[in-house]
Amino acid sequence: MKELIIGAAAAVIGLNSGQAAPLPEVKADDVGVSQQRLTRLDEFFAREIAGQRVPGAVVAIARDGKLVHYKAYGQLDPAKGTPMPLNAVFALASMTKPMVAVAGLTLMEQGRLPLQAKLTDYYPTFANMKVGVPRFDESLEFKSQASPIRIHDLYRHTSGLAYGGRPDSSNQVARLYPDFATPAIRGDKEAFIDSITRLPLAHQPGTEFQYGCSIDVLGAVVELVTEQRLGEYLTKALWDPIGMHDATFHPSARQRERLARPFPHDPLTGKPQAIELLDTPTKFDCGGACAFSTVGDYVRFAQMLLNGGELEGRRILGPRTVHHMISNHLGPEIKNNVAHVEPHRAGFGFGLGVAVRTNEGLSAVPGNPGEFTWAGAYGTQFFCDPKERLVVVVGTAAPGEIRTYYREQVQDIVYSAIVR
Repeated sequence: MKELIIGAAAAVIGLNSGQAAPLPEVKADDVGVSQQRLTRLDEFFAREIAGQRVPGAVVAIARDGKLVHYKAYGQLDPAKGTPMPLNAVFALASMTKPMVAVAGLTLMEQGRLPLQAKLTDYYPTFANMKVGVPRFDESLEFKSQASPIRIHDLYRHTSGLAYGGRPDSSNQVARLYPDFATPAIRGDKEAFIDSITRLPLAHQPGTEFQYGCSIDVLGAVVELVTEQRLGEYLTKALWDPIGMHDATFHPSARQRERLARPFPHDPLTGKPQAIELLDTPTKFDCGGACAFSTVGDYVRFAQMLLNGGELEGRRILGPRTVHHMISNHLGPEIKNNVAHVEPHRAGFGFGLGVAVRTNEGLSAVPGNPGEFTWAGAYGTQFFCDPKERLVVVVGTAAPGEIRTYYREQVQDIVYSAIVR
């Protein structure tokens, strides 16, 4: 239980050192959440940390717009034994995507980036991409695009663009693609666009959910439309207005002191592991995977979405735009592979930058239709349940497959604590 005590102390220290809570605080029992049942989260992370399965975590839970749980557990840097502070900065990986989707939707609301616009209106070289169709001998047949990639396809991952290096990348075309962070580390935005447009598409645009670099491309489009770097536009349109002061693509020296770091070896396989972005600056603001933030900042972002686009009087999106964002955009004509990316996401479709629960049951975790969510490959996760007026954000630095295990456990424990 030593690590649990360290985590609790870090939570108290964070609040007593001038760091304001990201949302108003309330006793859990006052808003229908059992405080006694929430202690299971403490017990869970105590076990995981004692077993050296997760180095540490920060967890924020809000109901009715008020924090009922906000704690730090374990260690920020297991190599140094640094206690985890509440304001730890996490590499968000794919939890960058929902923020970039919001950036794009602010432009849609301004009449500057419609969903049905063709991607070639912004980057003409995407017209040259062929669709790679696997043959029985494992060679590829190349076919022309039956319809163009549209901006809509970027939001919902139906563009045909893929990621390499993923367990769900069984399609042999997907294996040709770089993994999610490599392009921004190795080269600039122009090199990224040039490299992927030389590859085949994994499927015809608009026909199949294929998780990949679509939101990276959306971020590049946002830069063209706004004539700003993606991080500059996000700062102006989202991060500053709702007080996400640690959100960034390029951590400062002081923020780097608060970066959460993983174990040097995967606790499941024993193989070396690292989060390269922690020590290697990116050469462009990749919209799919390269932002950093605290859990406190991200819970404000998630609460803004749950509120219908507004937080503390600052409106980012109109409520009907948010409703459109968190609705399922995978119609019956589109093959739904969402559960291939997150194994407990059966019963989910995909909206504009977020997965959306469409069915009762099916999923391995409790929840309600309308829940929207996404997670990051380095260990972060968030989910919002409009019916339960619930927001949950978890920050960890755990890039191995164990992250899927504790994502499921956290959601089970949180829902078990909702008693009315």
